[in-house]
Amino acid sequence: MVIKTREKLIEVARQLFAYKGIENTTMNDIANASEKGRRTIYTYFKNKKEIYNAVIEQESELSVSKLREIITLNITPVEKLRRFLEVRFDIIKDSNLGQNDPLRRFIMRDIKRVEKIRRLALEKEREILNAIIEEGILFGFFDKNQCENFESLRLMVVQGVDFSYIRDNFLEIGIDKDRLINNIIDFIIKGLKL
Repeated sequence: MVIKTREKLIEVARQLFAYKGIENTTMNDIANASEKGRRTIYTYFKNKKEIYNAVIEQESELSVSKLREIITLNITPVEKLRRFLEVRFDIIKDSNLGQNDPLRRFIMRDIKRVEKIRRLALEKEREILNAIIEEGILFGFFDKNQCENFESLRLMVVQGVDFSYIRDNFLEIGIDKDRLINNIIDFIIKGLKL
């Protein structure tokens, strides 16, 4: 019950923030829309900023939940890495297509909000990717030295692709998106394998 109430408050706040904006949404609005009293809201959140942070956390969690599932699959670390990269690039593609979502449009208008979600998501992604890579090193699929070098390269490659999806400039620079993604995935995997 406690988790359901908290989740309901977060979802109601998410919708209100999307339609009214954070500044124009009050705690009373959240209470009325959730059919909960203000006391109930204050049981879970000290203020509107805490609710907003919970919405941001939920958004970042949604973007990495599919990645987290990959760790549990009964496949080789190489296949996990391939799947991780494919899903990761699909998330970026899908988030760009999700511009019709009112909250996404609202969030995209404020670069600080976007960066906060991205930082949270990138930290979680990094933990998942590190688990896959460590498993690959442990079982002799990946070269340890190459994996250590990969960390800085990974950030640049992923951010470069993210940026191109956000700008949707693949055609402008003469690159087929899907082919580029496949080439990047193949390149990374070949570079890490023993």
